[in-house]
Amino acid sequence: MTMEPNSGPDATIAVEWMDAESLLGIARTPGLVGESAALHAVTSAIARVAPHKGTVLILGESGTGKEVVAEALHRLGPYPNGPLVRFNCANFVDGLAESQLFGHVRGAFTDARESHIGCFRQANGGTLLLDEVGELPLRMQSKILRAVENLEVQPVGSSETFSLDLRLIVATNRDLRAMIKAGEFRADLYYRLDVASIRIPPLRDRLEDTAQLAAHFIAYYNRFFGKRVRFISRGALALIEAYEWPGNVRELAHTIERATLLCEHDRIDACDLPPELVEETTARLAGQVVGSTAGADGAGQSSAREDRPPPEVTLDDAMKAAVTQSLAAAHGDCAKAALSLGISRPAIYRKMARYGLRRSGFRDQAGIMPNRPLRFI
Repeated sequence: MTMEPNSGPDATIAVEWMDAESLLGIARTPGLVGESAALHAVTSAIARVAPHKGTVLILGESGTGKEVVAEALHRLGPYPNGPLVRFNCANFVDGLAESQLFGHVRGAFTDARESHIGCFRQANGGTLLLDEVGELPLRMQSKILRAVENLEVQPVGSSETFSLDLRLIVATNRDLRAMIKAGEFRADLYYRLDVASIRIPPLRDRLEDTAQLAAHFIAYYNRFFGKRVRFISRGALALIEAYEWPGNVRELAHTIERATLLCEHDRIDACDLPPELVEETTARLAGQVVGSTAGADGAGQSSAREDRPPPEVTLDDAMKAAVTQSLAAAHGDCAKAALSLGISRPAIYRKMARYGLRRSGFRDQAGIMPNRPLRFI
């Protein structure tokens, strides 16, 4: 935590700023940042199902990070060195999707000048992610079911079939059970895909993770834009932690991208956040304050105690904790720990020497690799 001095001849109020890096924790799973119970349930589910070959159904609202979970399942799964192939079922084009998924031979249809192996065979020896599987039309659902059940595909225009050895992951923001009742999704395909399911909570159900997510994105967009933003004001952080984020983590990422790009110097303040976010959250918080002051006597004193800032944490303490957790997650493997932190192997050796950490002390500890930059679906 850092206190910025007043600036300018007319400045009279000190503004307190949090060091962004001191807010950044290390997640248990690549790309998943936070320490909430809701997120812990997701990372625990990933750890249980990732090593096995079974199909996984990922459920969650748009922008919650379903593709991040899919990437974690791939990296921690039985085919980590194989390809991760993505097919977005929402982009289905009648007449082309079957070829895109199962492939075609030369001359199978007009403009088929070259053969194409399709997404299923491209993912052989790796993982195939069918994103937004709820958008598939019924005709394609039956073809997907045959491919999944038989683990083989037949290219368009060919009589030959090809066996598959892959991990299948499907994701959707739709209620597939409701679609089954409405006759829009095949029940037999649903039961075949729902071998194991992971439900990702919306960001409004884990608002305690928003500070760490904000710091994660500040670090990411600093690299992307070549900027050096280091601080975020308590006022901005309070708004970020109170907003309900209807667009989930994707919306938060875009908000921090905008603030990092537009902010002056090395700090983000409330004025760098989208005006609609500030207005909506400020109005809602003001309403809560009015309601709380109408309560029992002594409520104001309790509120004052809750508003006290947390104990100070130095950047050095935060860095030591990050290095310690990354080494524990990597079982003492310095190369993996350095990769998870985004630093070089010599750099982590220097930090270990600085903090008196020994690799042997982490070799028997369980864990999985920490976070990497996020994508959201």
